[in-house]
Amino acid sequence: MSVSNILQNKQLRRDIVYGLTTALLFSAFIYFEHYLTTIKLLNTFFALLAIGGFLYIPKRAVLVAGFFIGLFWFYWVGYSFEYNGVGFMAPIITFLFCIICMLFFGILALTNKVYLRALLLFALSYVAPFDWNWLQIELVFIESYIGIMKYQLIIVLTALTLPKYINNKYKFTPLFLIIFASNLMPYAQTTQKLAPLKIKLVATDIKQELKWKRETFNPTVNMTFVEIKKAIQDNYDVIVFPESVYPIFMNKYPMLLDTLKKASKKITIVAGALVAEGKNHYNVTYIFNDGKSQFAKKLVLVPFGEYIPLPKFAQEFINKTFFGGASDFKTASKPTDFIIKGIKFRNAICYEATCDEIYQDAPDFVIASSNNAWFTPSIEPTLQNLLMRYYARKYGVSIYHSANYRGTGIVQ
Repeated sequence: MSVSNILQNKQLRRDIVYGLTTALLFSAFIYFEHYLTTIKLLNTFFALLAIGGFLYIPKRAVLVAGFFIGLFWFYWVGYSFEYNGVGFMAPIITFLFCIICMLFFGILALTNKVYLRALLLFALSYVAPFDWNWLQIELVFIESYIGIMKYQLIIVLTALTLPKYINNKYKFTPLFLIIFASNLMPYAQTTQKLAPLKIKLVATDIKQELKWKRETFNPTVNMTFVEIKKAIQDNYDVIVFPESVYPIFMNKYPMLLDTLKKASKKITIVAGALVAEGKNHYNVTYIFNDGKSQFAKKLVLVPFGEYIPLPKFAQEFINKTFFGGASDFKTASKPTDFIIKGIKFRNAICYEATCDEIYQDAPDFVIASSNNAWFTPSIEPTLQNLLMRYYARKYGVSIYHSANYRGTGIVQ
């Protein structure tokens, strides 16, 4: 259908407007956070309108909304392909994410019945297409007056659904149920505490195109030791560096390891690096403490970044064709904990800090590290931070996050 035909088709124009408006409402909280500030009242209003939109807009509008949510939330995913020598794939990846999100929400377009859409939307809150779990339905409420727990989503969906089936003057009375989904209610509060240690979180801004170059290595190492020296002088207990701050297979650099071990007699050092064990490569977090070292392997890999969530024949083809063999990292079998001065910390590297697996057994504290320079400039660090807040509040955890290119800080 041509653009002119679309413009002349009143019903189609209506569906595009409804779908685009729903997508904008569903995405607004990310852009408020990124470009302005947290606006809880507006976030609450927009989130409720977005959820209501998915329950009531026409079927075709649902598909439009899903497509644009894919664009507004994930336009940046293909940026990282530039560093694998296949930058031409970036717009293709963006389009694929738009299609995936369109199909994801498109399940709702199978029916016009509001109560069925509510059930389906709740079911979708448990679905992660291709293991990509950054499309969390409850996330729209993360900086609003509505809570992010499943029971609160049920209350919201119920409150927005019932008016469809009441045909008297009390039609909109069920909307008052939303009060019980408020995160201000006493039973909706989660308890989070800070670790009884003085922790320095280092923020770096090393461009991705420079990060892995030989000439960048020595200045990076020197920077880390300057930061360590300052942290010791300022009486910090722990210093945390970003993911792969040392862009090397650390176990092949014994002199650097020994130097960091010596420094760790005065301060605990947590830093990202790589480890090679035979033909296997691991993305790891090193911890240097009291003259000793250990490392934690990454548990959850990034779909289409560090592994391919497809059948093996497709994995091998895509890995060789589009990733130059780089998408072949191996993983740990379970989460790793560090004990620092008697306090237990759970390790998380970038994407896995936004995954349920890391929060098994309800740790009180998580040390997370990221390299967000893969996606500069974009909303990715903001979306990551919002997701980390979601998991921190869901599990009552405090996350100590050190990142390269935006996102460093304590997340609660």
